[in-house]
Amino acid sequence: MIKLIKNFRKDEAGAVTVDWVVLTAAVVGLAVAAYTAIETNTKSLASAAAGAISSEDDF
Repeated sequence: MIKLIKNFRKDEAGAVTVDWVVLTAAVVGLAVAAYTAIETNTKSLASAAAGAISSEDDF
């Protein structure tokens, strides 16, 4: 049993898995933040374009 515990402590496969999970979560978080920023700016650009087009219809 002691040998099993010592081998478990030496095995670093779990630590590498945790590193990858944290890295993946960070990448996903950055992607969500970028998507939110792009979506917000796209909506405001579309609103500005719609306003410009509607003001041109008056002629």
